[in-house]
Amino acid sequence: MREVAVIGAGMTKFGELWSKSIKDIFVEAAIKAIENAGVDHIDSMYVGSMSGGLFVGQEHLGAVMADYLGVNPIPATRVESACASGGVSFRQAYFEVASGQSDIVLAGGVEKMTDGADVTDILATAADQEYEVYQGITFPGLYAMIANAHMHQYKTTREQLAAVAVKNHRNGSKNPNAQFRSEISADTVLNSTLVADPLRLLDCSPVSDGGAAVVLCAMDIAKKFTDSPIRIKASVQASDTIALHSRRSLTTLDAVVRAAEKAYIQSNLKPSDIDFAEVHDCFTIAEIVVSEDLGFFEKGCGGVSVQEGLTSLESGRIPINTSGGLKSKGHPVGATGIAQIIELYEQLQGRAGSRQVKNAHIGMAQNMGGSGASCVIHILEAI
Repeated sequence: MREVAVIGAGMTKFGELWSKSIKDIFVEAAIKAIENAGVDHIDSMYVGSMSGGLFVGQEHLGAVMADYLGVNPIPATRVESACASGGVSFRQAYFEVASGQSDIVLAGGVEKMTDGADVTDILATAADQEYEVYQGITFPGLYAMIANAHMHQYKTTREQLAAVAVKNHRNGSKNPNAQFRSEISADTVLNSTLVADPLRLLDCSPVSDGGAAVVLCAMDIAKKFTDSPIRIKASVQASDTIALHSRRSLTTLDAVVRAAEKAYIQSNLKPSDIDFAEVHDCFTIAEIVVSEDLGFFEKGCGGVSVQEGLTSLESGRIPINTSGGLKSKGHPVGATGIAQIIELYEQLQGRAGSRQVKNAHIGMAQNMGGSGASCVIHILEAI
């Protein structure tokens, strides 16, 4: 297997992009990535998208996007793993380059969620239809169960959940591509509309449109295009039962635990070696649980760690979601995993502006689908 580098990145602003189609959004991000990489062609591409068919009535996204990007007849493949579709798209591109099949591959992700479709019903297709959705559960409800279990077992507090939202909005206020660029207070979170007890509106990531893309190439040719390629140290994926009731615990996401264990082995690193991380904070409780399952904090200490500032950009031991995370940056589900990679890429190149992590050398991206039934983890390194 060859070493693989990320050499270019591009994304749209995330938010309600009423004037742009799903094709417009993807092509904008892809062109930015290709121009940023300085390449004159791509050999192949992958398009992460959870549900283009249900959101906008458009399937066959690989071929559609290759056509509108003007890169036919290269192979173009749509990838789906619910909200982890972008991360898995990146993983497939990584394998294609690492195997020697292609030298330069584009990995992208896109979703157009605001064109009038029933977003709640569409997102629910990532849960167990027969045992969960049929009974009326939604994703806020599923994560509310996780939150209640964590609060009961570890005494996690409502204030600690709010601290995640406050931190991520503070980071997102520094991100020009974020959907929400305003800081919020803990009181604002705690007094926002109750969605699924204990989760309130400002504990939940928004409905978003957006696209993101990166260019990967073989490390041995990367210096032809950039003086600062970013090495992919690990790419790992794992799965768990899709229904919460089948899991051994409501407070641990086993797919995250297993993927993290393998990622540390593959990269010959340990949790303390990670300088910063982008994690899948679709709900505030998700960031707390994931930060524990990645080994950054002991089980049950994730909430306290946020409250004590250990995950803050300014002085944290392990800054988490410097981009603003899904919570502030936005969550166009197919694009999220690639947007996480872009944050790692910019941080490791020292180009993150006012949200730059000091001495950033190694970053991790953790992207998951549904309530954690799928998880993909990447570790990137500056060289």
